[in-house]
Amino acid sequence: MVMPRVCMRKIREVLRLKFECGQSNVNIGLSCGMGRSTVGDCLKRFANTGLTWPLSQEMDDARLEQLLYPTTYVDAAAKVLPNWNEIHRELLKKSVTKQLLWEEYKAANPDGYQYTQFCHHYRQWRKTIDLVFRNDHKAGEKTFVDYAGQKVPIHDPRNGEIRYAEIYVAVLGASSYTYVEATLSQGLVDWLESNQRAFEYFGGTTEIQVPDNLKSAVKKPCRYDPELNPAYYQMARHYGTAIVPARSRKPRDKAKVENGVLVAERWILARLRKRKFFSLEELNEAIKELLELLNNRPFKKMEGSRRSVYEQIDRPALRPLPDRRYEVTEVKFSKVNIDYHVEVDEHYYSVPHTLVGRQVEARYTKNTVEIVFNNRRIAVHKRSYQKWKHTTLPEHMPESHREHAKWTPERMLRWIGESGPAAEAVAKKIMDSKPHPQQGFKAVLGLIRLGDKYGTDRLDKACERVLFIHSPNYQSVKSILKSGLDKKPLPQPKQQPDPIQHENIRGAEFFH
Repeated sequence: MVMPRVCMRKIREVLRLKFECGQSNVNIGLSCGMGRSTVGDCLKRFANTGLTWPLSQEMDDARLEQLLYPTTYVDAAAKVLPNWNEIHRELLKKSVTKQLLWEEYKAANPDGYQYTQFCHHYRQWRKTIDLVFRNDHKAGEKTFVDYAGQKVPIHDPRNGEIRYAEIYVAVLGASSYTYVEATLSQGLVDWLESNQRAFEYFGGTTEIQVPDNLKSAVKKPCRYDPELNPAYYQMARHYGTAIVPARSRKPRDKAKVENGVLVAERWILARLRKRKFFSLEELNEAIKELLELLNNRPFKKMEGSRRSVYEQIDRPALRPLPDRRYEVTEVKFSKVNIDYHVEVDEHYYSVPHTLVGRQVEARYTKNTVEIVFNNRRIAVHKRSYQKWKHTTLPEHMPESHREHAKWTPERMLRWIGESGPAAEAVAKKIMDSKPHPQQGFKAVLGLIRLGDKYGTDRLDKACERVLFIHSPNYQSVKSILKSGLDKKPLPQPKQQPDPIQHENIRGAEFFH
C-alpha cells in the first residue's frame, strides 16, 4: 500500500508532538487530522533518514521533502510539464476534451502526470491568467454584444450643438477578439446595422449571439422565454445565428462582454477623452485605429494576442457570411383597416380586401414594404414617404371599388367638361374643396347625371349661376335646375356712379 505524501507543515508537527510532547500515534493523528498509519509512515521515513530532532535551522521544507520522499521528489522533478497555453487553446476547439489532451500528453511522455494531476495543474495554471480568458466558450460558439456605459460627445461645427454617440461592443467568446464602433443611438436600425458590421469585421457569424436585454434586441424580457424584437429575429435568420439573451440577474451570462466593454473604455475611450470630434465618421476613424492596436496587443499572461488567437481558434470555426448582404428590415404588426389598408410609417398600403380585421406583419426596408399573413407574403409595395397618402393595388379591391378606382381627377374633369366650361369649373372647385379629390367624385358623378336628365346646356347654365352666387356644390345645381332658374338671365352687376369731379378732390392715384 502506497501511503499519501503529507505536507511539510504537518510532518514537522508530527515530529514535534512525538519527540517533544511524547504523544502516541493515535493522539498525533487526531491532532493533525490524519490516520494512525499515516503518522507511522511519517515517523518511519524520518527514522530512515538518520536525522534527529530538533532539526537544524538549515533544514528547509524542500530539503526535508527530498529526504523523506526521495522517489516522489525525483519523479516529480523529472516529469515533463505540458504546454498549458497550447492545452488551453486546444480546449477551445469543438469536441476537444481534457481526457483526449491528457492521452496525447501521456503518449508523448509515458512518465508524465496521471490524469488527476494533469487536471489539477491545469486548473492552477488557469488561475494565473486574466479573468477574461478563463472561459469555457468553444471556438465559433458565441458572440457577446452590448453598449458601453460611456458616451462620446460630437460637436456640430455649424451651431455648436452637442450630440452623444453610443459605443457598441461585440466580443467573440473563445478568442475575445473585439469589435467597437460609435452610433448616434441605440435605436433599432442602428442596432441592426452595428451587428451587421460586426459580422463583416469578424468575417463570419457564431452559432449564438448573446445580447443584453436592451429594447432593440428583446421586446419583452423574461428569464425563461424572452420575446425577441421581430426585426432582430429576421436579421438572425438571414445570418444563420441564434439569439440567446443574457438572463437578468445572471452576471456570468454576460461577463465576457462586460469585460470587453471595460477594456474598450480603458483602451479606446480613455485615450480619446481629450479629443474633440465634429462628426460620427471622424470618431469611428479614431476608434478603428485604436481597435487594431487593442486586438494586436500581446497578452500579459498568455502567449499571443486577441488577433492571433482569433486567427487560430475562432476564425476557422465561424459560419460563412451569406452571399447577399442583409438589408435592414423593420417589422410592424398591424390590424387591417376597414378600407383594406395598413399603416406603415405614416403611409397606407393595401392588402387583399378579404383580410379586413385580421392582423398582418409588415416588413419594410428603405425601398420596399412586404406584407405577410400566416408566414406567407400577400403583398409587396414600393416604399412611399408621402405622409398619410395611399398606395393601392387594383387586385386588392372589391369588384365594386375597382370600377371606381379607374377614375382619376383628370378623367372626371375631361368628362364633365363636355357639358361646358362652367360645369368643369364647378367640378374642379368641388374636388379642390376635399382633402382628397376622390372624395368629390361622387358629387361630380351626380352633376353628370343631372346633365343626362336636364341636358348639358341647362347644366352648364346652372353651373354659371352657382359660380355667380359663390355656392359651387351639387345641391345648389340640383335646386337651380329643379326650379328652372337656369333659364333666367343672370342679374347684371350694379353700375357704380361716376366719380365726382372737383378740383379739390385729388383721387386715390394722387397718393401712389
